[in-house]
Amino acid sequence: MKQRSGFLYWVFPAMLGVMALTSLLSGRDLSKNFLDLMDGGGTVHPLVPWAQRVVSIILLAASGERIMSHFALHKPMPSPILTITFIGYWFTTVVTSALFGSHPEISHEYLYPLILGCAGLLATAAERDRIIEATRTALFWLLLAGVLLIPVIPTVVLDVSYKQGLIPGLPRFGGLAPHPVAMGTFAQLALLCLWVRPFRHRWLNVIAWILGLGVLFIAQSKTAWISFLLCAICLLVVRRGPAMWRRLGDPRESLYGIVVCLSAIVVALSLLGVVLFANLGAQVEDFTDSAEGAQLISLTGRDQIWAVAREEWHENPVFGYGPSLWDDAFRRSIAMPNATSAHNQFLDTAARSGTVGAVGLVIYAFVLMVMSIRYARATGGFSLALFVSLALLSISEVPLILFGYGTELLAHLLLVITLASAAASRVPATRTQPRPAYRTVP
Repeated sequence: MKQRSGFLYWVFPAMLGVMALTSLLSGRDLSKNFLDLMDGGGTVHPLVPWAQRVVSIILLAASGERIMSHFALHKPMPSPILTITFIGYWFTTVVTSALFGSHPEISHEYLYPLILGCAGLLATAAERDRIIEATRTALFWLLLAGVLLIPVIPTVVLDVSYKQGLIPGLPRFGGLAPHPVAMGTFAQLALLCLWVRPFRHRWLNVIAWILGLGVLFIAQSKTAWISFLLCAICLLVVRRGPAMWRRLGDPRESLYGIVVCLSAIVVALSLLGVVLFANLGAQVEDFTDSAEGAQLISLTGRDQIWAVAREEWHENPVFGYGPSLWDDAFRRSIAMPNATSAHNQFLDTAARSGTVGAVGLVIYAFVLMVMSIRYARATGGFSLALFVSLALLSISEVPLILFGYGTELLAHLLLVITLASAAASRVPATRTQPRPAYRTVP
């Protein structure tokens, strides 16, 4: 019997759609994004709040249907540990901060990630596949729309003032994402989804790979480049590693083993030659003295934002500053208009939610890591690739934040859904005994 796939697959495309609509109607100049932040973040088109309300209704309806249908069928929780740690993470980072932070603030938007997360924790394999496919398709439509708008409204999708790229004069592509860094993350996620759930037509897959890799390059996010490379290695090792290891140990595949060993020797000798003869010390010193090296060491000025986050954590050590950290008023008070977050997941959580939230984050991240490794084979490496992507992004961004339901939730909840569905496939189905229509007399 074919498994039902519910309606959760509508949520992520809807979130991406309202994000793209916001960028399209903003009238922004991506080259002046910094100045817009100084003025309070630019203007919001009147249509955007209504679109957000529609997305909220879709989120609540799809999540509510999934939760009610699961418990109506008396199904067990796929992964009690993941469920407990997710809810605990939301409670320690959102609830405690909103109620007991030094600047408490309560909003109904804080409930949306919990509701959507609880629905994702009940996902089946069929739902997971449908969600990945819908997310993949929506992401590639987002990439394509941004590329097609380059000759039409270039100021909205291109940052022509970018001077830190590898190719001088190449504008940085932001598309319809909030920022080029976000566009790089979306391109990377689109390629990972395409890898595990390709389109049915081969020609469409070829076009999608060209589009995705092209956008990933011109977005010029070094973090996204490194992340995609490591995620690709994870997928290759999980999917191809066992077969390659068996071929290496097979006496009938001696030629294959010789080629692999010789390749490893060539790579090792090349690295050794670079270390011995390239005078790396002087080159590193010259690079660190340059403007590009200074920006790399400070992660483009993020070290100053980290210092502010550490100071707020020390001033509010238990429950943190509160949800309103990094809002317009706070950024004006520290004269850092670009500090929309701490640009580091741990420091952001510690400053916003205190030590209580930081402990919740560490426990939650540890559970995600263990389960991602455990279910790597069952998910074709997708769980491990998503975790690696989130872990790397957490160094400079906040992909695990649960205040509201922005597009930063995409990869996070996609990992939760992937892990929950893998755990669900290992839970034995319970058979409900039919009740007699009338009492029988022995």
